[in-house]
Amino acid sequence: MAQIGDGVGILSTVLIGDGVGILSTVLDGVGVGILSMVLIGDGVGILSTVLDGAGVEDGMVLDGADGMVIMDMPITMAEDKGINKWYNELVVSADLAENSGVRGCMVIKPYGYAIWEKMQAQLDKMFKETGHQNAYFPLFVPKSYFEAEEKNAEGFAKECAVVTHYRLKNDPNEKGKLMVDPEAKLEEELIVRPTSEAIIWNTYKNWIQSYRDLPILINQWANVVRWEMRTRLFLRTAEFLWQEGHTAHATKDEAIEEAEKMLDVYAEFVENYMGIPVIKGIKTPSERFAGAEETYCIEALMQDGKALQAGTSHFLGQNFAKAFDVKYMSKEGKQELVWATSWGVSTRLMGALIMTHSDDNGLVLPPNLAPIQVVIVPIYKNEEQFNQISEVSQKLEKSLQEKGISVKYDNRDEHKPGWKFNEYELKGVPIRIAIGPRDLENGQLELARRDTLEKTVYPIDGIEVVISDLLEDIQKNMFDRSMNFRNNHITEVSNFDEFKDVLETKGGFISTFWD
Repeated sequence: MAQIGDGVGILSTVLIGDGVGILSTVLDGVGVGILSMVLIGDGVGILSTVLDGAGVEDGMVLDGADGMVIMDMPITMAEDKGINKWYNELVVSADLAENSGVRGCMVIKPYGYAIWEKMQAQLDKMFKETGHQNAYFPLFVPKSYFEAEEKNAEGFAKECAVVTHYRLKNDPNEKGKLMVDPEAKLEEELIVRPTSEAIIWNTYKNWIQSYRDLPILINQWANVVRWEMRTRLFLRTAEFLWQEGHTAHATKDEAIEEAEKMLDVYAEFVENYMGIPVIKGIKTPSERFAGAEETYCIEALMQDGKALQAGTSHFLGQNFAKAFDVKYMSKEGKQELVWATSWGVSTRLMGALIMTHSDDNGLVLPPNLAPIQVVIVPIYKNEEQFNQISEVSQKLEKSLQEKGISVKYDNRDEHKPGWKFNEYELKGVPIRIAIGPRDLENGQLELARRDTLEKTVYPIDGIEVVISDLLEDIQKNMFDRSMNFRNNHITEVSNFDEFKDVLETKGGFISTFWD
């Protein structure tokens, strides 16, 4: 992890394969730039630019009065407020999240949390399929634990929230007010976890004595706090939700295999469920996780031509085993230090989902993660028509649910059909079904796809199969469209002038052939 500030630029190179480079520029706050190169394969270099909070005012909430406008490609650094405004308006208007009364912290609203729950459920399934178990460790980390691994402590020190007292009392000078009780100062300060390696490895010391105790494969679903100066809903907040895996191994090779395997798990999830193609890489030393020997990453390209780090896994070597004196007795009867990994993804994936697929009309959700995959909207003029439509709609709702499809029949009478159409378009529901009296007479239904906005009429008979196939097609189309966008934004250059021109005018990834 690189600690950066206003006007600071970092140039680095990441090796993934033979002479391959991905050069990426990151804006991580106002005027902050990181220029990094990731090497991925035979002589291939890829350059990308990442916007991660530039131009966003703390606590800014846009109410949508100006409408949602997504800037035409390319979006230069000077124009980034356009897409920032679009993004913030969309997150709020689609009822995903909003800023809270606590600086840098967000409220994830029920619809946004439902998407996160879908992500959690699938990731949790994949973790368990690879042999991992869930556990939970304390939110608070004693400062002495945090200091034990020097690089980790140094890397996160400027982002830590620190608890110094354990009690409040009435303010004797101001009625109705509270003050920190000076007599309740903690003997040792507690760090609100920015990550959990320290508290977990202090625990592993008690769990590991023999090679028979290894490997330990633990995952934790939790919240963490990193005191960010520039925040942006989902993409960068002071408090965020995530999962963090922490594993212990007898050998170096086992630990490296684990770190690489979990990166593959992340890539599979992001591509197959989020519909976002990724590039796997290895971070440069300057961008490496604090305390890691290697950091593996997946990078995704957003619609503004900038990249987003979607997940990381870390080979920690024996650094934390040394810091906390975690050893095991080998088969040969020798005391050996344990090898470690950690890996994590967070609610930043929500931001990636929005930035990759959404459009001027609102969210576009892949069916695999949509809380509502199909919505049925009745169109009627009187109670008799409503009752007839409801009978058909409720039967369809039940038959789709039996097929494992998430469906909602919206029979609210306080909103007209057109209002509902706009609402579900804004919320990214993959398929919308409109049913009116004429549809019943003709034995047909109109299905609207959110990904293409196409409307098609199908016979009611066999509609369940049509919908099931259509959901699969939408999922595939969203991935293919994102892949085509990424491929169209990989540009080969032969000199530095071409490189600068593409960076300034097109963005995306640049194949540089630099080693």
